[in-house]
Amino acid sequence: MGALGAGTGGIAGERGQLINVAYRLLGSLAESEDAVQDAYARWYALPRSRREEIVSPGAWLTTVTSRICLDVLGSARVRRERYVGAWLPDPLPAPVVRAHGHGPDPADRMILDESVAMAFLVVLETMTPAERVSFVLHDVFRYPFAEIADVLGRTPAACKQLAASARRRVPNAPAPAAADARTEAVRRVKEAWENKDIAALIDILDPAAVMTADGGGLAGAALHPVEGSARIAPYMVAIADRAPGLVLLERSVNGAPGLVGRRGGVVVTVASFDFVEGRVSRIWVVRNPEKLRTWASHQGGEEEAGAPRER
Repeated sequence: MGALGAGTGGIAGERGQLINVAYRLLGSLAESEDAVQDAYARWYALPRSRREEIVSPGAWLTTVTSRICLDVLGSARVRRERYVGAWLPDPLPAPVVRAHGHGPDPADRMILDESVAMAFLVVLETMTPAERVSFVLHDVFRYPFAEIADVLGRTPAACKQLAASARRRVPNAPAPAAADARTEAVRRVKEAWENKDIAALIDILDPAAVMTADGGGLAGAALHPVEGSARIAPYMVAIADRAPGLVLLERSVNGAPGLVGRRGGVVVTVASFDFVEGRVSRIWVVRNPEKLRTWASHQGGEEEAGAPRER
């Protein structure tokens, strides 16, 4: 096995790659870090002679991490049946440069590309665990089916079929809007939300837009998706009424323009968006504080003074 681990300087250098694989498989930073830690623990538990026999430690670690993620995905379905409301992947902040002596957290190791877009991660949630592992390892990381077979305990042909089945679940997305257009659309949402302007919100929302919120039972959030611009806009205004002092900031979320809501200096809401023909078609709002912990270390000392507020 050498596709994912060859040519790096020591196994410590593999951690970033492993975190990237695990997050795309699990959608959870905490679970990804746990999976990677477990993989390293298994590596160091091997007899020294066995470790020396492994030609590519990085590929070995990737295989083990993927197997651990497969097990986690198998149990996640049961756990999420007990989850309060909708479950969304952890939102990713932009990586930050740490001062010397302060190691990066898992979010800082993330490669931000289309495979961490919230829309893509939500689609991955519709796949079976085996489909997701086969699809992500092959289509995202170009892992050969012969090596994916070692992860899943199936034949390469069966893994190829799993990836093809998963691929059919991914819709043919229209060409993405230009970055400037997406940034402007998010800015318009922010301004209309701050001004509690229902008409302006309806204007920027696609008529068939859907808003999904994840509070996990730990923060107020709609338990079911809110559908249609005519329902979403008043709902957003109602949120503003119930959250005096909320500061909205334009920030990168999963590598795309998004909004972060802070209250009393604490990140309490992270929203990401998808677009159709210049209008917002999907809004994913994460309010579960357990999924926002990494944002506390990514605020960069930003000042709230003078920032526009929802009133």
